[in-house]
Amino acid sequence: MKAHNVVIVGGGSIRNPELMAMLASQKEKFPIKRLVLYDIEADRQEIVGKYGEILMREYYPELETFLYTTDPAVAFEGVDFALVQIRAGKIAMREKDEKIPLKHGCVGQETCGAGGFAYGLRSVPAIIDLVKTIRKYSPEAWILNYSNPAAIVAEATKRVFPADHRILNICDMPIAIMDRYGELMGCTRLDFEPRYFGLNHFGWFTHVYDKKTGVDLAPAIKEKLLSGHMFGKGNEEHVMEQSWLETYNFMAQMLRDYPEYLPNTYLKYYLYPDHVVETSDPNYTRANEIMDGKEKKVYSMLNEVIKLGKIKGTPYELGSERNVHASYIVELAISILNNENNIFLIIVKNNGIIPNIDPDMMVEVACRVGSNGAEALAMEPVGTFYKGMMENQYAYEKLTVDGLLEKDKTKLLQALALNRTVVDTDTAKKILDDLIEANVDFWGSEFTTGKNN
Repeated sequence: MKAHNVVIVGGGSIRNPELMAMLASQKEKFPIKRLVLYDIEADRQEIVGKYGEILMREYYPELETFLYTTDPAVAFEGVDFALVQIRAGKIAMREKDEKIPLKHGCVGQETCGAGGFAYGLRSVPAIIDLVKTIRKYSPEAWILNYSNPAAIVAEATKRVFPADHRILNICDMPIAIMDRYGELMGCTRLDFEPRYFGLNHFGWFTHVYDKKTGVDLAPAIKEKLLSGHMFGKGNEEHVMEQSWLETYNFMAQMLRDYPEYLPNTYLKYYLYPDHVVETSDPNYTRANEIMDGKEKKVYSMLNEVIKLGKIKGTPYELGSERNVHASYIVELAISILNNENNIFLIIVKNNGIIPNIDPDMMVEVACRVGSNGAEALAMEPVGTFYKGMMENQYAYEKLTVDGLLEKDKTKLLQALALNRTVVDTDTAKKILDDLIEANVDFWGSEFTTGKNN
């Protein structure tokens, strides 16, 4: 099998050790000739790069080239796959995204509500520039994008690159949810074939089929969730932080109120915003948890491995575990490479997939993915509640991108006023002004004199 050239964009991400380990473990299905880490910040990337050199030397000696660089010509020339996971503004801006809305009594979350709005306005220009640069050097590369907020990013890339079917925007949250379903049913998510619809971080599972029998397990999953099962009480407790346990366990409440479909966990922020705000600490958000927890843990591990000069024979030796985030994007690449036509949940232009929804809407649905890209599975019309929820959310996403591309502050205000986590216009004005001030280095000064002033 031909070996491929791969670049990981956002080379300094703390998620990259897991992604590099996954690539090494899947070398038979996804052989790589050249692996490059690319980041615009050399210092941030260097520690991950040095760790990667050790990992590849020990676990992927067949790899001809491993390097890390800030030079796009070096990174993107002759690339077959670009795995993209950038965070515009890094964790410092995430903290502001979460705390500014909470200061005004609204949901503070990195991809939902006003926080996701701010993040999106930073991400879109960065992703557009990145895609243009990749296409300059590698016109046929597959660009598999994990960068958030995926819905807003997908809406923007659809407009700027309308004919580019080799850009696939994905999210691992539904996959992580299916991992929880696997715990309930005594199997793994790889035993499931899902059917799903919605927008990113805003959707529902209609069916969860058993691949072997074809039986829809969704009714049994609902029953187990509603019977009082609590995640974190079994052997999975060690891998989930408290905030995530609370998020997964809230699925049962959503099912009790809306029993038709299995909900994405992120719907909590839109359907129960008052509860989310009441149970949030405005002074210590998820960003702080990561800075004090995972970020320190990962960098400590990286530094220790670099000091030891090896991974094998140390407490950091790679095992057989499959990180959800890392495995999903690699599985997608493998399905494309080997024309496997496996089912993935991809964000695609609706174009009649859901017949009673705007054809331009970027929907997250089940797709078969092979060497020609993603082919969505058609659905029946959705009910009034789901149609109304999706149309309102899409209007918010569309106006967010409109406001950014047109430098129109009024459209940004309209977007926030439509968002279910904000709604009130006076509150939206205050949040928007605070976000503009916090993001001036990213958004520029155009919005300070926008049409809403």
